[in-house]
Amino acid sequence: MPISPSASSPCPASALTDLWLRGVAANPGAPAEVLLRLLDPAAGAARQLLCEERGLPDEVVDAVVAHPEAKVRRFLARNAHAAPAHRGRLAADPHVMVRAAVAGGPRPRPRQQRPLPDGVLLTLLTAEDSGEPELLTVNEILQELMFSRQVTASFRYRMRGHEHPTVRGLATDVWSRLTAEEQEALLNDPDPDVRASAEYRVSAADPAGKGAVFPAPGHYRWMVLNNYALSDAVLEAALADPEFRTSIAFNPYTPPHAVARLARDADPAVRECVAARADLDPAVWAELAEDPHARVRTRARVQPLPRTTAQCRAVDHEMKEDPRDWDCVCPIPEPYTEPDADWYRACAESEEVMLRLAAARCPTLPADLVARLAEDPHEEVRHRLASWHPLAPAETVLAAFVARPRQRPHLLMQSRLPRTGLSHLLDHEDPEVRALAAADPTLGRAPVGLLTDRDDRVRRAAAANPLFTGDAVEALLHDPATAEGAAANPGLPAARLHALLDLADLPR
Repeated sequence: MPISPSASSPCPASALTDLWLRGVAANPGAPAEVLLRLLDPAAGAARQLLCEERGLPDEVVDAVVAHPEAKVRRFLARNAHAAPAHRGRLAADPHVMVRAAVAGGPRPRPRQQRPLPDGVLLTLLTAEDSGEPELLTVNEILQELMFSRQVTASFRYRMRGHEHPTVRGLATDVWSRLTAEEQEALLNDPDPDVRASAEYRVSAADPAGKGAVFPAPGHYRWMVLNNYALSDAVLEAALADPEFRTSIAFNPYTPPHAVARLARDADPAVRECVAARADLDPAVWAELAEDPHARVRTRARVQPLPRTTAQCRAVDHEMKEDPRDWDCVCPIPEPYTEPDADWYRACAESEEVMLRLAAARCPTLPADLVARLAEDPHEEVRHRLASWHPLAPAETVLAAFVARPRQRPHLLMQSRLPRTGLSHLLDHEDPEVRALAAADPTLGRAPVGLLTDRDDRVRRAAAANPLFTGDAVEALLHDPATAEGAAANPGLPAARLHALLDLADLPR
């Protein structure tokens, strides 16, 4: 019985070589000696697939780091599968675009970025211009680094006493973490840029600073009204205009008398924003807890006083009017301020689903509460746990993968996603789910039926299943519909992989 309809009509090897190269480049069982041959320019597009789209053995990493072509080194610098320490070996690369790729982080940018090691960050932060300003300057590379989410809040805090001013100045980004003495030291720093950065943080609380005059239209106006202490005149002008009251209700520096006025605003969106504040007077909170609008009441009641700003922000993320908004694919950053562990524990045990959703986003939640949330009656709590927590049970992660297509790129990068025991998903209506199941090496028999699937991802995954062996794999290698997947089959011996590369004229 033929493996696929076209298996009985062999295709010329010359028409299959590109497919074989791509397959070998992706083959998780290919030894380093095979993969090293793919670093030759004759490998074409397979070279980028190898260096940028999969994990690599140490010997191959060594060869890529020492490769004479900058574009090959840049592939590794952008590899989301590579360990940050491996990518970091290119932080002092002679080519500016390679260094910029390390600073910018992997592409596509993962939801949960892994930070670069301290030594790598220091190399990038203390670098000097290399004489290639026509490409990128050091400052432009630093901007890439700062927006990449590879510099953690904890690193910024640890660097508060560093000898280099650029490094030391990062501590001003975590101003609220610093003690009064540490803040004072930065305000009196010998470097003018560090002092200016520290003074900028202090100016936010000064009504005579940026908020002294009503800001001009545009993003600057939004930034000032939301984030800076305002003079009495500016505050009154903003309160008089319905367009700006939500901003004032959000602003942490809005004084209590103005907060009390906003708690009685005609717009429920403004009252809801007030109900989310951490600094509410108990009487104002009690009034909002009985508000005629359901969302305002819920936002107040879900967090009785006292509560902190960090706790309020953690819950704000869950107060989405449309449940579809919960299926978030936004980045997962390390917060500069974090509620304490006891608060998250209380949230996990709460009857309020909004608090349990917040708890499910905490990656340090202990195992007993992870197990509790994995059995939560609310589906979104379970899905949130799967995306955020490193201890989420495999079955919870798999359920999220099946139910949440937008989360799949993130979940596929996780070792917690099961790759076995998936036979019940072979006939799933979604091709991404079928592809996951088609690769399962524990199916009991090779997934022959999926070799003719209408989706090429499913066909590739099925052909790469190590349950296909011997003559069956050979037939798949000579069928254009399955050749790439078959070349990625980890059951192929090294000698056969070398032979495929020989047919593509890759030098040994």
